[in-house]
Amino acid sequence: MVKIPIRDRHLYTNTVASSIFLTILCLVTAYITPTPNSSVEANDSSSIPSSGNQISLNGRTVTGFWLQQRATGREGTIYISDGVVRQLIGVDFLNSDNPVKQPIEWFSGDIKSLNANLLGGHRYLDVSQFAQTAGWQMQTQGNILVISTPGTKVTNIRQGKQTWGERVVLDLDRPTPWQVTQGQVIKKESTPPDREWIITIDGTIDPLLLQRYHPQPLPSTPEPLITKVEMVKNQTILRLSVPFGKSVRVSTIANPHRLVIDIRPDALVEKDIIWATGLRWRQNFVNLDTEKFPVVWLEVNPKAFGLTLKPILANPGNAEGTAPLIQKAQRDLAVAAINGGYFNRNNRLPLGAIRRDSNWLSGAILNRGAIAWNNSGQFYFGRLTVTETLISNNSQPLPILFVNSGYVQNGIARYTSEWGSTYTPLTDNEILLLVQNGKISHQFPGGKTGTNPITIPQNGYLLAFRGNAVKTSAKLPIGTDVKITSVTTPSEFSRYPHIVGAGPLLLENRRIVLDAKSEKFSDAFIREKASRSSICTTNTGSLIIAAVHNRVGGAGPSLGEQAKLMQTMGCINALNLDGGSSTGLYLGGQLLDRSPSTAGRIHNGIGIFLKPAKLNQQN
Repeated sequence: MVKIPIRDRHLYTNTVASSIFLTILCLVTAYITPTPNSSVEANDSSSIPSSGNQISLNGRTVTGFWLQQRATGREGTIYISDGVVRQLIGVDFLNSDNPVKQPIEWFSGDIKSLNANLLGGHRYLDVSQFAQTAGWQMQTQGNILVISTPGTKVTNIRQGKQTWGERVVLDLDRPTPWQVTQGQVIKKESTPPDREWIITIDGTIDPLLLQRYHPQPLPSTPEPLITKVEMVKNQTILRLSVPFGKSVRVSTIANPHRLVIDIRPDALVEKDIIWATGLRWRQNFVNLDTEKFPVVWLEVNPKAFGLTLKPILANPGNAEGTAPLIQKAQRDLAVAAINGGYFNRNNRLPLGAIRRDSNWLSGAILNRGAIAWNNSGQFYFGRLTVTETLISNNSQPLPILFVNSGYVQNGIARYTSEWGSTYTPLTDNEILLLVQNGKISHQFPGGKTGTNPITIPQNGYLLAFRGNAVKTSAKLPIGTDVKITSVTTPSEFSRYPHIVGAGPLLLENRRIVLDAKSEKFSDAFIREKASRSSICTTNTGSLIIAAVHNRVGGAGPSLGEQAKLMQTMGCINALNLDGGSSTGLYLGGQLLDRSPSTAGRIHNGIGIFLKPAKLNQQN
């Protein structure tokens, strides 16, 4: 059983250096925003701080957040978002119990840890001494941090079999940045598809060595592990064909300098990092009988100073829309995030409860599982139903089935300004009633699906009558006084300002309560083994957001296995979130559980936010 203890930690006292850092950062901006206008030109001698959101590494520019602390008469200190340090440079983060020190591994260099500072949605690492030791040149050009590293050459490529899989070793003449990404699925006729993995090394390769991998094998021959080696703009690129059930683990070795690529079924590297006060990054294998599942999760102390949780939307102010989780979290300046509830992938509308600051952005459907919480770190789990009733002075009370929902059934649905500025009919021949200041103000025939958008009043809402309910709209002529009553079942949900619904519910009071059929999930969904996301609470009051992908040597967990995994990890109450390609766990500019290239788009999620740091006024 994996035990997840809460570590009680007090806020550390800022040192003089930390206060100087924070003072300068606050002069730049209270938060880092992805706009070129927020940066300061490096050659402007009158300005001390500068910042930006682009990094040029050896001539290739990518999105990446950075800050520079400058002082008259001395070189500036450069801070880079830790997601960039991991993904662009290839630095491995080692276990840490100190949020302001991050131990690292990078070709076993002389620098063993980097100083860390939190600001907005990112943790920034001081890379100045690290870069100097590695022989890098760094300068700022407006919004761009330009990094040039010494020329490196790949001197040999070796491949061999191990008891657990295969290993590829690249010999290098010196340390250099490297990146690993997942590519397309490689389909095969009679066996499960392979996944392409791409290893990119900032360095050239001997042309004679390059010729080993040309020409390509004939179509009738087995697919080799290394399918292609090429050199593009002083980068050496290896393309690997990795069989189903295996993944890639990359590490570095010094003296001689080598990049080691292991292809194995248990590629996850276990980690335990206190990333910030109240926020702990964990990844481990969790065993269920003979099966072994890689689980990546964040453990959150919801009562830690400055930490808050809120639902996030891909398209704020409009119910329609999807976006990559990493993009949405960065734009909202969330420190961490996980994907949330379901949505219609065709029209990109929500299919489940989303409540934020006591406003229903989307109503509950089908009595499905949901999590609710407040700003005091209290949580509630259950199967949620929201019952609204339309009451008028001249007809019987009428049930409203859905609020701001993309789930369409015969009956009455209600749409508020949280849906967007307009409503466009979701079915043919709807009757639309506008309610303003408690009175029916207009009636419209909806016409064809997807046509004739109607403005939703700011001082009211819109009612859509569908199917058999169309006849009842005649009982509500213009001028009729109406009001809405609303209750939740269970009633406890109404006490919480924030709710995200998904399902099925997995655990209540330590017991597995999985009943996907009662929550109206399809048989195909119930049988599926897939990547999954979950959120749960523990008996210590902490919150866990977790992502689980393929088990060692096989597919992802079933719903039953996901429930057991959460139970094994010490969860008391747990909810299954949207899964598959939507599964994603974000922290400080990076996806922890998968390559961004394989991640699908999400409609909504749960974001973890950190309040701006307060200055130590005594320094």
